Amino acid sequence: MILTVTLNAALDTACRAREPRPRTGHRVPEVVERPGGKGIGVARALAALGHRVTVTGFAGGPTGRTARELLARAPGPPVDALVPVGATARRAVPAPGPAAAGTALLDEPGPAVTAADWAALQAVYRDLLPTARAVALCGGLPPGVPVGAYAQLVREARAAGVPVLLDTSGEPLRRGVAARPDLLTSHAGELAELTGSHDPLRAALDARRRGARTVVASLGAGGLLAVGPEGHWAVGPEGHWRAAPPRPPHEDPAGAGDSVAAGLLSGLAEDLPWPGRLARAAALSAATAAASAAGGFDRPLYEELLGRVRVAEAAPAV
Repeated sequence: MILTVTLNAALDTACRAREPRPRTGHRVPEVVERPGGKGIGVARALAALGHRVTVTGFAGGPTGRTARELLARAPGPPVDALVPVGATARRAVPAPGPAAAGTALLDEPGPAVTAADWAALQAVYRDLLPTARAVALCGGLPPGVPVGAYAQLVREARAAGVPVLLDTSGEPLRRGVAARPDLLTSHAGELAELTGSHDPLRAALDARRRGARTVVASLGAGGLLAVGPEGHWAVGPEGHWRAAPPRPPHEDPAGAGDSVAAGLLSGLAEDLPWPGRLARAAALSAATAAASAAGGFDRPLYEELLGRVRVAEAAPAV
């Protein structure tokens, strides 16, 4: 079983309208809702790939109940171990902009979590750890959760001997990396914020020095950059790898980062070598960016791209 943790779960709501224009009313022919939050997105992709996955985190109020009902209908479905709270889970609503600008996301801050809620989540997490093949800690923190929450959860996973993936940003990322996660997944902008370096390879190396064992950075159309230690990668003193699909994603990238984590975790669960894990992550991310429905992936495209992803050693930093 793979365990994903989403401390700030959401109900994602997409309103579809043809060619929306500013300062104009639009009739919406379709409203699509799905359970959201990065860890839940990772879990849904893993379940669609055929893996057993359990979801924990916080969900409360009417939006939380709706998100849990929708999660139960997802392929798989993932096992729901979400912790109910008194406050209402957030909503996330995409806001279409000009074609060149892409889509913005209107994201509520999340429910106010009490000390008792946080203690209940920690108890659930500790109960689930012994049966987990790997753990993914994903997304931001809602109000009330300690800023060092991910660092604490990383340390507990490591103490239990369970590989742990971290995907967050800001101060939770800085503290979480210092707790030495096995794998850090991030996009280049988050790594730059963490390290001060806008060169992805230098930033990934710096993130390793700060505590992450292996770093996989998403470079958008440039694919993925991975940096890991000797032996883990078996290429010299540092392994620097690039994975790029044959056709770079140019559609809406919503959920593509979740699919990177899901691809890497599924490869771990199947004992794939690292190049195979990277190829899967890159293909799944590109297929997610191309999907017509947010939060899913284009399976025929994924299967087509999987065997065509180029994985090669990257040039070392100078």
